[in-house]
Amino acid sequence: MKGLSVCLLGLLVLAGCAGQNVKEQAASAPKAAPAAHADSAPAPSQNVAADPLNDPKSILAKRSLYFGFDQYNVKDGDKPMLEAHAKYLGSHAGTNVVLEGNTDERGSSEYNLALGQRRAESARKILTALGASDKQIEAVSYGKEKPKAPCHEESCWAENRRADIVYKKN
Repeated sequence: MKGLSVCLLGLLVLAGCAGQNVKEQAASAPKAAPAAHADSAPAPSQNVAADPLNDPKSILAKRSLYFGFDQYNVKDGDKPMLEAHAKYLGSHAGTNVVLEGNTDERGSSEYNLALGQRRAESARKILTALGASDKQIEAVSYGKEKPKAPCHEESCWAENRRADIVYKKN
């Protein structure tokens, strides 16, 4: 009986090794491409270049710069994002953006429109200095008219003190 057990164990080991070899050969063998039909969509497994503007992993998906109270200077932490957008605009001459300056609700409408414009213009200066064409960029201010966060406390005001990069559809 012991001899039979040893034989069965030996056969199982050999079968496992043979199966492993088949798996290794299958993994290393080149795969044939499926036949493409003119009326069919690309197969899901094909690598289709993702749109970097809408890829959540891309820095280009980030489109808001935030400012301190009564400030319009771009923070150092936002400069890599602006560099990426400037590079994208520089390599896509037909693409245009609108820089939308926004403020929190405090202050007069006139003051906030002017502050929002300064925020949009400060982002515009950096984008053009980094290679984007001035013709590709429009800077506008919405002042306090387009809040991102509607509450009336500092956490909301901080969300509303921003400039947004909005890509225009051509």
